Amino acid sequence: MDNSLQARLLPLRQQIDSLDEQILDLLNQRARAAQEVGKIKEDFDLEGPVLKPEREAMVIRRLQALNKGPFTEQAIDAVWTQVISTCRGLESVLTVAYLGPQGSFSEQAALEHFGHAVTRLRCDSFDEVFRAVEAGQADVGMVPVENSTEGAVNRTLDLLLNSPLKVLGERSIKIHHNLMSRSGSLEGVTRVMAHPQALAQCQAWLTQHYPKLARDAASSNGEAARIASQDATVAAIAGAGAAQAWDLQIVASGIQDDPQNRTRFLAVGAIETLPSDKDKTSIILAVPNRAGAVYDMLAPLAANKVSMTRLESRPARTGQWEYYFYVDLQGHRNEPAVAQALSDLKKQVAFFKVLGSYPSQ
Repeated sequence: MDNSLQARLLPLRQQIDSLDEQILDLLNQRARAAQEVGKIKEDFDLEGPVLKPEREAMVIRRLQALNKGPFTEQAIDAVWTQVISTCRGLESVLTVAYLGPQGSFSEQAALEHFGHAVTRLRCDSFDEVFRAVEAGQADVGMVPVENSTEGAVNRTLDLLLNSPLKVLGERSIKIHHNLMSRSGSLEGVTRVMAHPQALAQCQAWLTQHYPKLARDAASSNGEAARIASQDATVAAIAGAGAAQAWDLQIVASGIQDDPQNRTRFLAVGAIETLPSDKDKTSIILAVPNRAGAVYDMLAPLAANKVSMTRLESRPARTGQWEYYFYVDLQGHRNEPAVAQALSDLKKQVAFFKVLGSYPSQ
């Protein structure tokens, strides 16, 4: 290396080493402080979940507001989510259930939201995710609820309707689909496998480039990758993490029809989340089958100046053309305006369920 270049780089590298040592010391101080919080809770017999979604969200938002760069807001979220996860794990390790196997987008969303210092419980279906949390086998679950291309994930909506679990967080991730196989080519490949949502999100690309390949549904993209790792006649659609997890080679990347393709995931559990100053409330409603019923349903929101950010309908399966309405509102259910709107709504609808209030991403 040129001596002049080395002379310029050396002091900067020494400065970085020194800063890293200071950061490490501060991280350990933070970890010890978190442990002290846990001890105080024990001293006062304050039983309850170690996970505090509202507190974690407020910590990250505060740092993002104080940030002067060049560290980005996304970087702050990623780094401090992991710091919080590690400190939380010193008190109690969180078990997170999600649709597996390894390399699924559900796993990515779970780890982005709760950090890597968790116990992973990979499930074969969305139903199993809910059952695991309801039975206490997992503390929380992570399930997809809507995609920017294909819309609502209907099975998740049905499970939310009937489950006692509450929504305690959300995470939106960019979905980058890749076509992968054992060899890195499609020689000998006769079919492509993926979750039905992924197949739908890539249908135009597949039709244009490989119209003769059979398309088979898998329980998850991670499962499709696992099958492809064992069967040379199968190509899978999945994220880059699945290719690495199952030792597959990427044939083509970015094959989703919409380059801005995103999926929104919900974290579910038995926790009642407190206000975090920037929240959403999700509810399910049903109205009597009469003229103007939906208009009347929305009137309390307008009257109390509560903003609706999402409205999704789902058949009630009664055979009477009745529907459940899934609604997201801005604000926490404990805020006066939201509380009044919910109270007014409850009086006039045929069915009313609050899924939860939680920090908005």
